[in-house]
This record gives sequence, structure tokens and C-alpha cells, in this order.
Amino acid sequence: MTARAVWEEEPTAIGRLSKPVVLTLIALAVAFPLYVVVVTSLSSTEAVTRAGGLVVVPRELTVAAYVQLLSGGVVTRALLISVLITAVGTAFSLGITVLAAYGLSRPGSVFHRPLLFVVLLTFLFGPGIIPSYLLVNSLGLIDHYASLILPTAISAFNLIVMRSFFMGIPGELIDSARIDGAGEFAILRRIVMPLSKAVVAVVGLFYAVGYWNAFFNALLYINDNNKWPLQMVLRTYIVQQQPLPTGAGGIATGTGLGMQPAPGLAIKMAIVVIAIVPVLLVYPFIQRHFTKGVIIGAVKG
Repeated sequence: MTARAVWEEEPTAIGRLSKPVVLTLIALAVAFPLYVVVVTSLSSTEAVTRAGGLVVVPRELTVAAYVQLLSGGVVTRALLISVLITAVGTAFSLGITVLAAYGLSRPGSVFHRPLLFVVLLTFLFGPGIIPSYLLVNSLGLIDHYASLILPTAISAFNLIVMRSFFMGIPGELIDSARIDGAGEFAILRRIVMPLSKAVVAVVGLFYAVGYWNAFFNALLYINDNNKWPLQMVLRTYIVQQQPLPTGAGGIATGTGLGMQPAPGLAIKMAIVVIAIVPVLLVYPFIQRHFTKGVIIGAVKG
């Protein structure tokens, strides 16, 4: 009788009991820092002073930090810029990725193999910072919002994943559409896209999270701090510990609602919360597509 592999054996009683314990500890390790950040961002000056820093036990909760940050100024402007860059960049990147992936998934397309080879080559060789900067500078995109989108407009990984998914669509469907007189764009719009909602949603999320979290392009190409996205403000204020301006054009010095001004630590944590909340809100709606959109697409390719 052939012995079964370890992972095929029935779990022991200790194994069954340890799984929920381990999963609970992992969940707490992830959730507790987020909890501390949120509680600190909602704490008053007295609560932060009493705790000596980050607040664990919530006391005297207030939204003064968020009111100050979102009352106009550098953080509000950076938030709007990040939303704009994420929306426009995701739509643009997703559009050209769909078109390129569909073209490369058709074996008879023009220059199919050379173009696919060029795409795969980017996995091994990158342009480097200096050549990228010289190219962006030569195009006149320094201090332009387009410099935050165009250099990273398409991801080779996302392109290959989407191409693999498109190749899994039965060729008979496409051939029958061609017999009925449909052109390539009609086939893409009416047949391929409706069958590819899962992979489009996943790749769109990848692009959106990438644009939302990106700061390096802004660090390289944006010299005017009035054009900084939110992540650059987060890097400057939280990581480098540089003070953000207050008053006109900066952080509001008060809430204007009769609240006491928020402490500096609460404002820092509020910026962190504002930076991570959009991703946390979007992810649950896309999460159900991950297995079908990425794993199935990769296996079928």
C-alpha cells in the first residue's frame, strides 16, 4: 500500500485546534497596528499626551485632525491630485493593456512574436533611473502630471496575465463572430470583454493601487510641491519628519467648529488613514475576482 503524502493525511486534534489560533494571531498582528493608527488619529491632545505617543485605549475621541486636514490646503490638494492621477492613469493603462493583450493573444496578428519578445524582455532589463529621467525631460514632462502616468502606463506582468486569459477564450466564438462580419474591435467589445470581467477587474485594481501608492515618479519628475500627490506628502511629513506648512495654502491651524486643534501625532496618523482607506474600501469588491482573474488566467496561458 502506497503511503499518502503528509498534506493528504487527516489533521490531528492539535492541528485542528492550532489553525484557528494561528489565524487569529495573524489577524491581530495585521489589525492591531491599523487600530492604533485610527485611534491615535481620533485622539485629542490630552489623550496623546497622557499616552506618551500612540494611543491604544480610546479616550476623548475627536475628528479635529481630519477637519484640519480636509479644510483646504496641502493635504486636500494632494488628495485631489492622487484621486485624479489614479482615475485617469487606471483608465488609460487598462485601455492600452486590453488592446495590447488582445493583439498579442491573436496568433495571426502583425509582428506578434517580435512584440511579445520585447514585452518579455522587460522582465529582465529595466531602463534605469537616469535614462528614464532624460527621456521624460526631453519630452518636456517635468513638473507635468503626465509624468506620473506615462512612464508606468503599462505593466508587462499585467499584460501577460491578461493575454493568457484572452488566449483561454474559445477560438470558435471569435471565428463565428468573424463569419458574421464582426471586426476586431467589435469582437473585443462584444465577446472578449464580457467574458473577461474578472481579469479586467483584477488588473484594474493592480493599476489603481500602483498609481495610488506611487511616490517615486513624483519624487523624480515633480519639483513643484503644489503638484505633489498624497503619497509625497505622506513621505515628507511622516517618513522624513519635515513639517508641512500651516495657514494659507497649508494645514489649517484650527477646525473652525469650536474644536481644539489636533496634536501633530494625530494629524500624522490621520494622513496615514486617508492614504490607506480608499484601497481598503475598494478591495472587498474586487477580491472575489482574484482567483478567477489571475490564477485561472495564468494556468490557461
